[in-house]
Amino acid sequence: MSRRFRSVVALGVALGSLTVAVAWQSMPPAESQPRSRALLPVMRDATARFWKGNLHTHSLWSDGDDFPEMIADWYQHQGYHFLALTDHNVLSEGEKWIDLLEGQSSRAEAVGKYRKRFGSAWVETRRFNGKEQVRLKPLAEFRSLLEQPGRFLLIPGEEITHRFQLKPVHVNAINLRDVIAPAGGTSVGETIRVNVRAVAEQRKKTGRPMLAFLNHPNFGWGVRAEDLLIEELRYFEVYNGHPSVRNYGDEIHPSSERLWDIALALRLGRYGMPPLLGLGTDDAHAYHEWGIGKTNPGRGWIMVRAPFLTAEAIVKGIETGDYYVSTGVILDDVIRTKRTVQLRIRGEKGVAYKTEFIATLRETPLASQPQYDKDGKELDVTRRYHPEIGKTVAVSTGLEPSYEFTGKERYVRARVTSSRPHPNPYAKGDVEMAWTQPMLPE
Repeated sequence: MSRRFRSVVALGVALGSLTVAVAWQSMPPAESQPRSRALLPVMRDATARFWKGNLHTHSLWSDGDDFPEMIADWYQHQGYHFLALTDHNVLSEGEKWIDLLEGQSSRAEAVGKYRKRFGSAWVETRRFNGKEQVRLKPLAEFRSLLEQPGRFLLIPGEEITHRFQLKPVHVNAINLRDVIAPAGGTSVGETIRVNVRAVAEQRKKTGRPMLAFLNHPNFGWGVRAEDLLIEELRYFEVYNGHPSVRNYGDEIHPSSERLWDIALALRLGRYGMPPLLGLGTDDAHAYHEWGIGKTNPGRGWIMVRAPFLTAEAIVKGIETGDYYVSTGVILDDVIRTKRTVQLRIRGEKGVAYKTEFIATLRETPLASQPQYDKDGKELDVTRRYHPEIGKTVAVSTGLEPSYEFTGKERYVRARVTSSRPHPNPYAKGDVEMAWTQPMLPE
């Protein structure tokens, strides 16, 4: 390098540094800049509020019938704040193309709607081995198109899908970094345990807040109340909008809500375990045909109280039990003091509300008996338990129902039933409802 060239370079660097220094010094202090340019306005003076979300949803990445962008767009426009896409044994990542199957009207309809909503430039197609295909975009590619700070959040998830013998065992994992391969166990309970542990191990390894919950216990009559007595299991679906999950049980299988009370009574009263918390989800698969019998979105969700709309804050809110389940009833507040539980229901004109406070008292027997078929063979189903496990201890028809602990309860939870029919019910005759988490006397 010549001496002259070195001098020119040095002068350029010096002038560049001076220019940067002058520009930096000329910038006004942050507080004097226009408010529209302030960073993260959703974080300013944040206070806890309820965020609406669904943690169980399927797309064309597994057995859903629509594109993930379309599904997220629907939830966002329906007033949801967060959504987890939880396809079977897969995360929405990597390269994936699906066939535009001839004669399959729902797939053609999905592509048509997809192109209309996001434009032909966004929809990628190709011809491969003589078949028309469309590319599924991964979450990392489309989330920036839909997410909005403080308004809408997408959370990665997976439905870890397995079975023990003929009994389905499905566990949802929320806020995963890596896909988890399903693992088997020596029983239904052990199968639940090993898959919940796999999520906990990934959480520990990555330092990333995650949670795992058991899905639809009555699907395929796969899970008994006794299978819920696993210390690692902290959450399960008390409500699932899929029409095949048998939320209401039958003459020999308890409803999901009855399973919850049996598990709570045994966990708290016999085994010294933490309480089992309930979740409500859609488990949506179908987005083109609507009605009873279809696996549609919008049937059940959770309302999580948190100061910020981040995956970490949502997970923390669930872990502390500061959330409720809803199929339409809105609670403005759930207040717990040392001696009382109080709800504040957002009443609507012409709608009646009934709140039942449900408990299992300490004096209630926890013994059980097996069930038998007509030939006297013991059935592999939940055993028979005392009818006062999960009994109603108080009822209110007001908008601010409350319950005062007597000290005799193992736990108390509230169920609110409205007179308003559900707009797209899981089953005929369903009305809008809400459930709080179980609360323990101090």
